Amino acid sequence: MGIDGMLPEILSGKLKAMENGGAMFDLRFSRLFLFCLMLFFLSPPVWAEKGPDRFFLMGDGSIHIKNVRSGQDASITLLTPDGDLNEEGFNKVDELFGFPTWEKEEHISPRLIFMLDYFSDLVAPGKVIQLESGYRSPEYNSSLRNSGGNVAKTSQHIDGMALDFSIEGVNGKELWEIIRSRNCCGVGHYGGSSIHLDSARPRFWEAATSKVKTGESDYNRRIYVSSDYDRYRPGDAVRLSFSSVSVFGFGIGRTVSFVNDSEGSHTVAAAQIRNQEDDDCILIKDRKASRFIHLSVPPALREGKYRMKVDFCRRPFEQMPEWTLSNEIEISKSGP
Repeated sequence: MGIDGMLPEILSGKLKAMENGGAMFDLRFSRLFLFCLMLFFLSPPVWAEKGPDRFFLMGDGSIHIKNVRSGQDASITLLTPDGDLNEEGFNKVDELFGFPTWEKEEHISPRLIFMLDYFSDLVAPGKVIQLESGYRSPEYNSSLRNSGGNVAKTSQHIDGMALDFSIEGVNGKELWEIIRSRNCCGVGHYGGSSIHLDSARPRFWEAATSKVKTGESDYNRRIYVSSDYDRYRPGDAVRLSFSSVSVFGFGIGRTVSFVNDSEGSHTVAAAQIRNQEDDDCILIKDRKASRFIHLSVPPALREGKYRMKVDFCRRPFEQMPEWTLSNEIEISKSGP
């Protein structure tokens, strides 16, 4: 039996039974079990009927978060009745995370919040998410690292793509195992009830396997690019954003390739980055420039799953890769 099949047993700790001519599941347990099965097997989710299903992992669109440091909490609706992102709701998310929305001109990663909604609905529907660490400025992140904290130099918290959280009554290690099994994102567990979740490349770690003190991410070695959504139609606008950047001042090629393999070797289409400069090597001079790379999905791109390949034309270090691949996206003629 897989981890999802064992989910109700994991969450309850043991199976409850009643003696009535034979053992049978407690009614509350049965309802939770059926709910979890529905979440796992339905595709697309039943709530996708409300509007565009732009992400691979989406919960019911409602989430309750409490910042344990500030004491602020809110129940937030993430989607409008038409299925669009609820700006008011995401402004509230930003406030809880301590994210400077107007300065950044973006929100905390919507992909991250919908994944959080998905997994919290899966393991503890209706319970409050205890936010322990949200956004960190680069300066604050450095101060934590310099004071001996187990903090990565290129932490996803800096780009609003990560949080550390817990849910009352949910075992942190078991939740880590569930998220890890989906191979969707970054998830770490250092012990106790809390875990780290981020919307960057899929990876997982525990305290013993964490590499935050090794310099693994120096020289832009782990630089990563991600799209704003998971699902698109031909011709849709796309925003790409870089994360895990240790040093700025690198350049990217104007042409972005759409590839249908995980090695980046099979290009099926290409698109041009929209930029005011004429230079074919676009300078990424600071964090804000790295978060707003705009292009459009090629109109003739066939339905299917792809990644976007970005080439680096100016590499400050020989250790920096020559190119990077985005998260997987899906192209559909009929949606989202």
